Amino acid sequence: MISGREMARERAAELAAEMPEISRSLTLEWQDPMAMASKGLELAGLDYMRAVMNQEVPPPPIAVLMNMAPTEVEEGRAVFSALPGEEHYNPIGVVHGGFMATLLDSVAGCAVHTTLALGEAYTTLTLEVKNLRPLTLDTGIVRAEGLVTYRGRRQATADAKLYAEETGKLLASASSTCMIMS
Repeated sequence: MISGREMARERAAELAAEMPEISRSLTLEWQDPMAMASKGLELAGLDYMRAVMNQEVPPPPIAVLMNMAPTEVEEGRAVFSALPGEEHYNPIGVVHGGFMATLLDSVAGCAVHTTLALGEAYTTLTLEVKNLRPLTLDTGIVRAEGLVTYRGRRQATADAKLYAEETGKLLASASSTCMIMS
């Protein structure tokens, strides 16, 4: 039995051989995510997010895949920039809503991450996304802003918004609840 991942990638490779004139390729490189995670265990949340932003540790594989990076971090707040590409398109000719959801989940989670003490971790419990406008290649760079609205001992909530960098138009918003683990 072929998994969905193998099926899509293998089929695209077959089609590339049959239709090279309309085919594209993208090669991605990333570093071992567990090596990066071990560095995170040595730092409090804000210090770790600063290390990621300042490129002192490799970007996580999801950041490479989504073409996103943190541009600002402070306690309870994170800002990411991302550039959607053709590889993020869905079958109806726009960037897949999952791209926006992943960016919003990441920036909300990283805002929560900035509040973590050494030895604490988090994971997303809920994510509610509202897509307001379509995202295409013409949109260009997008900016996601995450802000912690509540930080308790066991849970935190954060709101996130996604804007078109060039126009400032709001593209999507989200609300996230995260579980704090120690």
